[in-house]
Amino acid sequence: MKEESYLHVAVGVIKDDDGNILISLRHDAAHQGGLWEFPGGKVEPGESVEQALTRELKEELDISVHELSPLIKIKHQYSDLNVLLDVWKVSHFLGKAIGCEGQQIKWVRPAQLTDYSFPKANIPIITAARLPTEYAILNAGKESDLLTDLKKLLAKDIKLIQARVKSLTATEAAHFIQLAMALCKAKGASLLINSEVENARELKVDGLHLTSTDLLTLQHRPTGYNWIAASCHNQQQLKHAEKIALDFVVLSPVLATKTHPESEPLGWGEFKSLAETVNIPVYALGGMQKRYCQKAQSLGAQGIAGITGFLEG
Repeated sequence: MKEESYLHVAVGVIKDDDGNILISLRHDAAHQGGLWEFPGGKVEPGESVEQALTRELKEELDISVHELSPLIKIKHQYSDLNVLLDVWKVSHFLGKAIGCEGQQIKWVRPAQLTDYSFPKANIPIITAARLPTEYAILNAGKESDLLTDLKKLLAKDIKLIQARVKSLTATEAAHFIQLAMALCKAKGASLLINSEVENARELKVDGLHLTSTDLLTLQHRPTGYNWIAASCHNQQQLKHAEKIALDFVVLSPVLATKTHPESEPLGWGEFKSLAETVNIPVYALGGMQKRYCQKAQSLGAQGIAGITGFLEG
């Protein structure tokens, strides 16, 4: 369906200095009335998304936007309306938010967003709002080296980490995960286990990261985890991840890497094209350094994922 047939809406995920996110209650008479939403409104002809969002938030909440960055784009088809939600993160604003149109507003912790009823199109926005911009991967190695790297990542305040510890035996992996979970919990970080680890499904972790092969064998989202992610390399895998309602994916390789020199990189243009085909957060992986994060986000990424990029410097 052509983009012109969608109602283009600018949406703001507004964070205050304490990390709380603002939500507002739709009037009963409105489309999807009686549900909570992230504030925003229609992009008018001749307006950029940034201009539209700045205008809407001033009109709706009496706040002046000073810093914003792209978060995610969602295309959704309701029975009576097709919408393109162009979602931006508002990290700095001036003024005290009030419901200028009589709407109820609330500041809530990101983890509490799932406690509220939102329109279906908003569900991926809730996920994106809760996810960080960096997803670090602990690669194969001895337990002592893995623990050293994990402590480095946590010291850098990285909150989302995948244990891709395929070199460990089942016993070693179980012992490492027990130690790693304690360290992550103390720092408020989430730890996911790669599905290729021998005893991955037996380990007590925050989430499961599926290999692209394991992803395609599933018809339903695995249960019992806070986060389910997957590795994707093409549109088929991306669409399958969306179909079974995964939380997020990594798409790779974006750039050439030393670890997989035989893999043809997608390049930024193809990454952007592929990421736009799904309504779930996508991390860019492959040759990533922290300096690429803003570029990745401008091309539709949630952020960047990597192995060595977060350990250097």
